[in-house]
Amino acid sequence: MAITAPLLQPDDRAFAEAILRVNASNPFLPERIEAEREALGSAFETQEADWNARPPLPESPPNVSKITERCRALIEGARTRWPRDGKVSRRDAELYEEVVGYWLYQTYSAGFDRIILASLEGRGDGGRVDLFPTFRAEVERYYGLPGLQTLKAEPAAHLFACAFQIRRAFHNIFRFLIGGSAPMARLRAAIWESIFTHDLRRYRRSLYARMGDFSTLITGPSGTGKELVARAVAFSRYIAYQPKQAGFAQDFSKGFFPLNLAALSPTLIESELFGHRRGAFTGALVDRPGWMEICPPTGAVFLDEIGEVEPSIQVKLLRVLQSRTFQPLGSTEYRRFEGKIIAATNRDLPKQIRAGLFREDFYYRLCSDQIATPSLREQLDDAPGDLAMLVLHVATPLIGADSAGGFTDEAVAWIGKHLGQAYAWPGNFRELEQCVRSLLLRREYRPPSSLAAADESDWNRLIERGELTADELVTRYAKAVYGRTHTYEETARRLGLDRRTVKSRVSKSTDTPDRA
Repeated sequence: MAITAPLLQPDDRAFAEAILRVNASNPFLPERIEAEREALGSAFETQEADWNARPPLPESPPNVSKITERCRALIEGARTRWPRDGKVSRRDAELYEEVVGYWLYQTYSAGFDRIILASLEGRGDGGRVDLFPTFRAEVERYYGLPGLQTLKAEPAAHLFACAFQIRRAFHNIFRFLIGGSAPMARLRAAIWESIFTHDLRRYRRSLYARMGDFSTLITGPSGTGKELVARAVAFSRYIAYQPKQAGFAQDFSKGFFPLNLAALSPTLIESELFGHRRGAFTGALVDRPGWMEICPPTGAVFLDEIGEVEPSIQVKLLRVLQSRTFQPLGSTEYRRFEGKIIAATNRDLPKQIRAGLFREDFYYRLCSDQIATPSLREQLDDAPGDLAMLVLHVATPLIGADSAGGFTDEAVAWIGKHLGQAYAWPGNFRELEQCVRSLLLRREYRPPSSLAAADESDWNRLIERGELTADELVTRYAKAVYGRTHTYEETARRLGLDRRTVKSRVSKSTDTPDRA
């Protein structure tokens, strides 16, 4: 039996194995940077290494540039050694394909950026692009070698669409989510998996065309940006490239269809979602398509405040999730929904189910993919410096970039002096927006006293944030138990403490006389 000569030298093989891990890792988690460190070894630069914590820049980060250059050298070296009969080991072929994939994406990322920014700024031309011919030539050059299967399984147009989608996801995730805290990094990582799943290779080969079958449920406190998360997911969906039309099937920026369910009556909700026929109800003078009909296969319908919707609407939405069909109001014909459903709520849906207010079967259809948004307090606890970043983000569109910097310094100083660094922000980012607006107008902000008081009494939240000392925790717990038992002796028995200790603890926070 003939012995197949190794395609990759030991150093190149180790590098290629690291690139495989780079490609497979979630780009918003520390594992991605560690894989890049492994790929470069001593050449890894620690300065600006955490590129995944910042929005995409026109120029590549230093480590990414180094990896891209070495990928190109490895690719060219492998091509010169490639046997004419295509007899290379399966592992060498797989590693070579991974390196080519990384190089292609990084090489064309700047071109993708131009297309994305033009579309976001309203300067797009319906998805037409001029990058594909050169991209296809590169794909055929590097993937068209004997023995490789890439082009047979994934045509150049599909690889182009996937690479464009990945770059688009980076832009959208950073465009809608501001901040460098660990909770925000975890949120970005969760959105990435919602878009691409945890296995990008499997996604690229099969799941890309089936992601509409997976509904996404976004949960979290009010004011934490659940709609922004929904937009990031919706604007980052896979859109096929059509070589004959020299463009993408759809402009990604036109695929989001939001509806706040709490703001509408059941009839209006049905009309907005499913459409209606003339005469279906008073005022229905003409036929009107709803979001379910207008939404293209690559788009998404966003159902905000899903926990508020009545059971009768839940049944109809359940049918959409189960059979992908719906009926317009006043029609007996079924229409097919081809897009994706994204829902959001600040309600505890399992609790709603137990109370008979939310259908269990509907819940399980919604929750196959879940994303939880962190509170503003969680973000600032991890990264206090994010406050200035967020204030600047709110102020810039209000007063312009030239004035926003100076105002941000003033606003952060005012917040620190009058609200304190540990202010709970019970209204989350929405409250911060109103704080900024109030400071711009009146040079002061007065939090709703009821919200502030509620947060101070919510000692469970204080425990979660680590803001109680052990002494304060015992005191609050003793008071809570005493509030139920009304005697020091029973409270002491339940807590396993001496009666005198309980009395001293309760006396710190209440003047209630001893009724033991």
